[in-house]
Amino acid sequence: MAATDIITQLGFQARAASHCMGIASSASKNKALLAIAMALDTSRDTLIAANKRDLDAGRTQGLTAALLDRLTLSSSSIDAMIVSLQQVAALPDPVGSITDLSYQPSGIQVGRMRVPLGVIGIIYESRPNVTIEAASLCIKSGNASVLRGGSEAQHSNQALAQCITQGLTAAGLPAEAVQVIDTTDRAMVGALLTSPDVDVIIPRGGKSLIERVSREATMEVIKHLDGVCHVYIDKNADLAQAQAIAINAKTQRYGTCNTMETLLIHTAMAFAVLPPLAKHMIELGVELRACDASRAIVDDLIPATEEDWSTEYLAPILSIKIVDSLEAAITHINHYGSQHTDSIVTDDYQRGWHFIRAVDSSSVMINASTRFADGFE
Repeated sequence: MAATDIITQLGFQARAASHCMGIASSASKNKALLAIAMALDTSRDTLIAANKRDLDAGRTQGLTAALLDRLTLSSSSIDAMIVSLQQVAALPDPVGSITDLSYQPSGIQVGRMRVPLGVIGIIYESRPNVTIEAASLCIKSGNASVLRGGSEAQHSNQALAQCITQGLTAAGLPAEAVQVIDTTDRAMVGALLTSPDVDVIIPRGGKSLIERVSREATMEVIKHLDGVCHVYIDKNADLAQAQAIAINAKTQRYGTCNTMETLLIHTAMAFAVLPPLAKHMIELGVELRACDASRAIVDDLIPATEEDWSTEYLAPILSIKIVDSLEAAITHINHYGSQHTDSIVTDDYQRGWHFIRAVDSSSVMINASTRFADGFE
């Protein structure tokens, strides 16, 4: 069957399911989420075996260590998915919530009610846990979804899809409320991007995927692009806290979009922070690319280029720059950043709040690792 025919069928089924999901009770949706969690727990061996097939194929294809890390399902990551499902189930139901009620001069009340979008298409790469994250949020918000994971996670995603189907069926909800495309045919992406039954498309992946979706989609797109995330160590930062946050933000995982790619240090803290931090990073295998001022403090650092400041490495590489003020840090982030996640380390309340007001990113933090902008954190 041609890709367009398959997507037409999936879209038709999703549209019908969306009507049921839009009026589904909170109890039914929560029951489905908890039943999916139970199915994950009882299917651990099946899930890990399916994931092993993907990992073996990925190694044969030469996937990088970062991509293999994103692809891996383990018992602990299954535990995390179960906790995520439980937390989503515990959230208030957004559907039907009414806000901003006001009386008009005529006496009529007018307000806003939150309703489902309808059918959501989600295209993503590598990380099979996104299958569960996407499905759970769509179920909770009363939407139907069509999910297209990366070919490298095909076996993992299909095993997860079976758990999702079990959960929906156990709750009396239509199995077609979440449909995971079961073929790796690349034509499926183009067909999904032009489906008249899909109301909104959400891409999660690399730059080329985001750009293609933005270019070809005939429906609304909700997207972010690169994850060029920053940690700025201010002149009032606690030294031990700054070191701990920077190490976690860079080395906890290298291949994620919320990993720190550029470290900014106020000149007043540079001599105290940079030598021990650089030593620790190098011991952990991180390649450091630094500005001239940083290289004057620590020998043998690689000179940073203009390109480094706007690069999402997704690898054990970090660019470092010394700045002479809070405003210089903010200017650098707003110019080179990707509006994803940025953090300031400071003990000065006013400077911290100025930072989060001035930095134009989705997540802006004070004294926290950028890694907290992840999944259900």
